[in-house]
Amino acid sequence: MDFGAEDMVEVLIAEGELHEGHTRQTAAWLRDLVDGPVARVVDVGSGPGVAACLLAEEFPGAEVVALDPEESLLALAAERAAGLGVGDRFRTQRAVLPDELGDPGPADLVWASRSLHHVGDQQAAVTAVAGLLRPGGVLAVVEGGLSARHLPRDIGIGAPDLETRLEALGSAAYGSMRAELPGAARTVEDWPGMLSAAGLAHTGTRTFLVDLPPPLAPGDRQRVLARWRLRHGQTSEAVGAEDRATLDVLLDPDSPHGIQHRPDVFFLHALTVHTGRR
Repeated sequence: MDFGAEDMVEVLIAEGELHEGHTRQTAAWLRDLVDGPVARVVDVGSGPGVAACLLAEEFPGAEVVALDPEESLLALAAERAAGLGVGDRFRTQRAVLPDELGDPGPADLVWASRSLHHVGDQQAAVTAVAGLLRPGGVLAVVEGGLSARHLPRDIGIGAPDLETRLEALGSAAYGSMRAELPGAARTVEDWPGMLSAAGLAHTGTRTFLVDLPPPLAPGDRQRVLARWRLRHGQTSEAVGAEDRATLDVLLDPDSPHGIQHRPDVFFLHALTVHTGRR
């Protein structure tokens, strides 16, 4: 299956919208960790701006600055902010971790959700974004947790435990991605330890659960479908013939066994947030 830039944007938006509850829950926790009022929030690796706009809503007195290396995604973020009525407190800035962050201004809260693992030297990335904080400000790093699940163990077609096998393939692909990044450095992924090494005081780690049980609302079903289209594109060459055939059925809009029609599709994901204060 071909998977182009437009498809990737769809997935990034779907990811942000599926995790809306997580973002809002985390924001409520972070509000009490920051020492003083939150006047500026910086979202590092904002993509198309779903979380950044949610943070603008959760911190109505704050300016939100969306940082991302892709100008096209920043344009989508600005467009989304304007459409949601928060554009007057929202700006974008191109930034590339760890050396080209620019100057978004002193931040009371820096949000880095599943973006730092895309940098070869993760410790350098943590140190760089920690440098954006004003004294008393908090860095929230969303990394780790448990992989998302969407289907029962036995879905009635193909061999049971499809998601377990796909998760193993995804883990191997993730390791290859990390090894091929520019400046790749092996780092013990002790995020509280990395926050401390960046000069921050570790202020807590919490895991928040995203639990969307069946039957999914139509919008959430389409978002899960976008995730599975990406999964198919990433694993189709690595899976066995039986699993490939099962994936084809799951993505078939006309099949009663497909994700678009199954009554048992859900979304369950545990995301861990590590925080440190300057």
